[in-house]
Amino acid sequence: MKNHKGKIDIICGSMFSGKTEELIRRLKRLDFAKKKYKLFKPIVDNRYDNKKVVSHNMNSVQATIISKSEDIYKHIKNENIIAIDEAQFLDEKLYEVCKKLIEDGIDIILAGLDMDYKGEPFGSMPKLLAISNDVKKMHAVCFDCGETANYTFRINNDTQQVLIGSKENYKALCKNCFFK
Repeated sequence: MKNHKGKIDIICGSMFSGKTEELIRRLKRLDFAKKKYKLFKPIVDNRYDNKKVVSHNMNSVQATIISKSEDIYKHIKNENIIAIDEAQFLDEKLYEVCKKLIEDGIDIILAGLDMDYKGEPFGSMPKLLAISNDVKKMHAVCFDCGETANYTFRINNDTQQVLIGSKENYKALCKNCFFK
């Protein structure tokens, strides 16, 4: 049994706040330090590339595509660190999977939306935030007034919680503009 327990670091915030860019920056540091990691991305995130995590700035890193949280287990070999982009899109079992990985001594870096387009907690993120060791809350610039933005606003009338998109469907807003 390992004595070392893993930890969870979370990068969260609204769309266009730089979450994926920050995740990629951290992964590049791990590359430099010659640390072994595995990056995962949910199959539903197909905005830019089906096999890579890609930021809005078009920086990218090769990823393993998964359709459910438990798929992580079959892809881990000798990595001590796993990273997941768009974690909010994975199923509710992600919380239990992460707890098990921590017990097994694996460090986790998650990036994802903390709130959906209605300003409500999104997917497993609230439970994961509760057990995280470190949270980096990223902020965008409000598309309407230029202030600090924490919210993702959907600009069409679609009401499903998950609607994959970018600037064609969403904009970042500050609290005042979001609740107008």
